Order: sequence, then C-alpha cells, then structure tokens
Amino acid sequence: MPFFTVLLKHIINKLSYQFFNPYKVFYKKFSLNMAKSAFFCIILLGSESNLSAQVNAEQVMTIGRNVMSMDDYLLAIQYFNLAIKAKPYLSDAYYLRGLAKLQLDDYEGAIADCSTAIQRNKFKTEAYKVRGFARQHLGLDSLAIDDYNVGLNYNPDDKYFLFYKAIALSEIENYDEADSTFNILLRRNPKFDDGYVARGRMNILCGDTAKAFSDLNRALEINRTQIPAYLMKADIFAGQKKWHEALSSIDEAIRLQPDNLDLYINRAYLRYNIKDFFGAMADYDYTLSIEPENTTALFNRALLRTEVKALSDAIDDFSNILKRDPANFYAIYNRGLIYLEIANYKNALDDFREIAKKYPRFHLAYYAMADCWRNLGNIREMLINVKKADQLVAAYVANPSRNPLDRPTIAAGKTHTNSQSSANETEEEFMERFNQLITASTAEQPELAFNDRIKGRVQDRDIKVGPENSFALSFYPPERSLRETPNYFRNLDNINRSRYLSRKLYINSHPLLSSESTSVAQCFAIEQEYTNSIASTDNPRPIDLLARGVARTMLKNYDAAIIDITRAMEGADDFTTAMFARAYTYLQSGKPQLAMIDLDNILEIDPDMLYAWYNKGNIYYENGDFTSALKAFDKAISINPDFAEAYYNRGLTYIRLGRKENAFADLSKAGELGILQAYNVLKRMK
Repeated sequence: MPFFTVLLKHIINKLSYQFFNPYKVFYKKFSLNMAKSAFFCIILLGSESNLSAQVNAEQVMTIGRNVMSMDDYLLAIQYFNLAIKAKPYLSDAYYLRGLAKLQLDDYEGAIADCSTAIQRNKFKTEAYKVRGFARQHLGLDSLAIDDYNVGLNYNPDDKYFLFYKAIALSEIENYDEADSTFNILLRRNPKFDDGYVARGRMNILCGDTAKAFSDLNRALEINRTQIPAYLMKADIFAGQKKWHEALSSIDEAIRLQPDNLDLYINRAYLRYNIKDFFGAMADYDYTLSIEPENTTALFNRALLRTEVKALSDAIDDFSNILKRDPANFYAIYNRGLIYLEIANYKNALDDFREIAKKYPRFHLAYYAMADCWRNLGNIREMLINVKKADQLVAAYVANPSRNPLDRPTIAAGKTHTNSQSSANETEEEFMERFNQLITASTAEQPELAFNDRIKGRVQDRDIKVGPENSFALSFYPPERSLRETPNYFRNLDNINRSRYLSRKLYINSHPLLSSESTSVAQCFAIEQEYTNSIASTDNPRPIDLLARGVARTMLKNYDAAIIDITRAMEGADDFTTAMFARAYTYLQSGKPQLAMIDLDNILEIDPDMLYAWYNKGNIYYENGDFTSALKAFDKAISINPDFAEAYYNRGLTYIRLGRKENAFADLSKAGELGILQAYNVLKRMK
C-alpha cells in the first residue's frame, strides 16, 4: 500500500504542452493525461482476487501482479496469458491483462480484455474503470461515462470513478453535470488536489478564469509540486499576454520536472514574447542537445533564426525537419522564403513548386515563384505565375465557398505525431505515415535475452520498424524471450530424435552470426567437424552435408552452403528439412525466386509447414506483393493461432494495404504474444 501511495504523488507521465510561433498548441485532454499515472497506481488496489483455480494458476496470477507492479508489462501479459489458457473462465486474468495493455497504450486491446472480464463477472468493478479509461482515451467519452456510472452503482463513493466521469463530462461539454460531479468529488475528498486541477481545467474551457485560478491555487495549497496547476496558470497568463507571470509559473514547473523537454519549448515561446531572444534560443538549443530530432524545437528555432537573420542556420533547421517529415509543407514554404531572400532562386523555385504541387490553390506560392522568375529575368514565367495567383484570388473573392484558397502553412505546421493522426485519414495517408515511420527510424532492434527485463512503456522507445525475420535452421536455440510458443518442425524433430547428428538443430529467426559474435569460432569448429566427417568417406551421409550447409549459412558462406544442401537432397525428393534450409540460404544470397520454389515444394509435401508459409509471406512482403503476403500469413496463423511473428508481419502488411483496423488488431495480438516492437508501432501509427 505505501508503494502505491508514494507513486500517486507523481501524477504526470509526460506533459505535452507545445508552443508554436505564431501558432501555439495546448493539449486537448489535459485532465485525462494528468490522471493517467494515478490511474495505473490506484487501479491495482481495488483488484481482489476470487480465483478458484489450482495452485499453479494462483501462482501465475500472483507473479503477474508482482511483475506488473514493477512495470514489466510485457512479461506480465505473458503470465496472464498462461492463466487464461489454464482457466479461461477467470475474470481477473483478463482484467489484469487489459490493465497491462492499457499501460502499453493498447486501448482497443484493453477494452476487449475488460469486456471479457465483465462477461465473466459483471461485478468486477475495476474492469469498468479500466475499460472506461481506455474508451475515454479513444474519445469515446459517452461510453466511458456509461462504464463509470455502472461502477458508481456498485461503489458510489469511489473517488476515481467520480474523477474520470467528471473529466469525461467536461470533454463532451456537459459542463453543468461535470461541475456537479466535481462538487460531489471534492466535498467527499477535500484534499484531492488532482480534482481541483481537473475542475480548474474545466473552468478554463468554460472561460471562467477566476474560478480556474481559485481551483488551481487551492491545488497548490494542498500540493506545491502539482505541475499541471503551474502549467494551467501559465496557459491562462499567456492567453492574457501576461508573459512574465506565465514565465514565473513555467519556471516552477521546470524546477519540479527538469527532464521534461516540452517545458523548455514552452519557456522559449514565453521568453520570445518578452524579447528575450537569447534566452529563447538557449532553451531550443538545450532541447536539441538532448533530443536532436525534436521537430517542434527545430521548427521554432528555425523561425527564431529567421527573425534574427541567421538565415543559413535557419535553412539547416528546416532541412533537418524535412529529412524526418518530408510532407511538412510549412517547413518547405519557410525555407523557400529564405532562399528567395538570399537570392538562391533555383532552390526557392524547387520549394515553391513542391508547395504548389500539393496545394494548387495556395496563391502565395505562385506570387513567390513569380518573384523568383522576375529576379532571374524570365518575365514570361513571372507573368504566368502572377496571372495564376490573381485568378485564384479573384475566384475566391467572387465565391469563397466554391473557390476556397489552400492554406497549407497552418496545417503543415503540424508534424505527424500519434495524437494528430486523423481517424478520417485515407488509406494512402495511413500508408504514407508508415513509410515515413520506416524512413525516420534509425534505432537498432534489440535482442531479448532470458534475463533481460523489458520494462516500462516500451511503446515510447525508438525501435527500428520492419518485419520480423524469416526462420531458418541453426545450431543454436532461439534466445528465450517473452514468447511462449516453441519453434517446432516435425521432420526436424525426427532428425533430432534419431541422433544422426552429434548436436541438435533448431528453428531460429536469428540464425546468422555477426563478426562480434562469441559463437563464430564455435561455428567454424562445427563446420570443420562435419568437413572431417564428409572427407572420411567416399559416400558422405546427406545429414552431414545438411549440417555443414547449415553451419556455412550461419557463417554467411552461401554459395558453399547451397552446394552442400543440394548434394544432401540428391535422391531424396521429400527431404523437406534440407529444402527449408536451402530456401533460406537462397533468400540470403539474393535469389528469392529459387527460395520460393523450395518453399512451394515443401508445402506440396507438408501443407501445414507453417514456417514455410511464414517465410513465403516475408518474401512476398519484401517484393511488395502485399496481397499474396497477407494470404501466406493468414495460412500460417490458421495453423498456429499463437504465431506471434506472423501476427506482427501481417499487421505491417495490413498497414501497407491501408487497412488500419485489421493492422491495429494484429499488432495488438502480436504484442500480447510477446513482440516488443508491436506496441511501439501501434503507438506511432495511432
């Protein structure tokens, strides 16, 4: 209990205040985000286990709870999976798995699990709280209120049901009922500082800054470390152009949370407004020294550098933005204006043409191009562009609703972040966001060893985005991980059981060795062992040829490996293990067509060889045949419904096809089954 009580004091996970110049973006669901950390701490307190399962199921549940209390959400999910498989009628296992998914920002998965928990036990009130919170985060505030009302029927004095309900009512602008709910909450809990902050936010939305200040000051009387209260006060002061007062409030927030880079961006904006350009630049520089690809800081610093005439540096900042976000047309337009100012007319024209291509009714781009052509001495092109711009303006004046002017500078200032992706985006826009995600990703994908503790909010990590690897034969077992399903291939199992080889072969999705691998020397020794065996007879055993071919594939000696494996297959048309090994070697040596032939031959002999289907799916995916890839992954999953890698790769395939809901469902399932990066992609694509 004290552990959770202490954690309650740390309400904020990450504040998302951002200032733009001249556009500033304050976050929309302040109170909801503010409450998030408290939710994860409190929610566990109300979970009373009514397990009637055997001792091992109880132990699994207990371990899962303990693991989750230490923020190992992915590992906790695996424990709850085991409990669900053993006792699928248990409500708590679904509820707790839903809670873990919620912490990983898998809101749809949390809703599904909590709904199942409620079906099994309608009195599981904490499941209503988790489901309501997940719905609230997805903007389903009315459904969230329904859940909170059910919870309040069972527990009318529950502080957090009242708290979240009041916030949800504020979000749907039912301010009278929200105010009434806040009043009940604070009358029963007069020292609940988060409640005063949330009501203060509601009063800001209602335009009553006097009441808002009263609530925020009351919250700070109770708790001087209440960061959201300082930020809301800064928000109000900034809206009133009381820049020094706003700056004082945000200084307090930075003192309490010095690692939050968003706060420095906010402060830079405030310093800019009191003409402290040096201080503003220092805040942007500090932010970028810690997070070099922070688009907001880059953009704002570029604007400030433009204003102080550090034009070359401003161009560098805009160019860096465009490397990460090529569709940021606000950055393109501003860079074009700078090029125009420094008489680099060719580059300016390139930028303005890009603007006009995307926004053909953005008249300012044509006027800018006309200015470029005038300076280049091409009067004809100048007149063409002036005429085009004049026609757009005249049409707009004549009938604004029928002939609107494009205004890309406002929309394009918003970068592609998860919170800004639109539920109404087209399939093409959804796919393009994924393409940019891949282009921007530079992190190496981590390997998960048995003793690794994959803790915390793994969805926030910068993880390389791409499909899971194809499977191959290896002399080394897969590293133990969160994925509980063992890699099994019947014919390979028969070989291992027969003990024809002195060592076992395994199915592994990471069979190749790096030059830094400590296993390289050992693998060379394995190759030499089978070389000696092959050389000792005029008629070497096919199994020895296969073994040496596998070792050579692991050592990336593909041509020699193919020769060995092909010799092993001579006179044995049904040697599917060798076919599988050769298919992978063909694939690694850049011969996907030959790999596909081997995989097809395997499937004629053994239609249920799921790794052959999976590897076919990967080949189709890499070749851009996403429809065929989808069918191959479908088949693999139909054979093994717990095939985590297949769910993940099928999820990426759905993204490539623009099928958002299917993609999110598969990524959620892949994360549930232990694929670390699934939650990262989910968050970044939502």
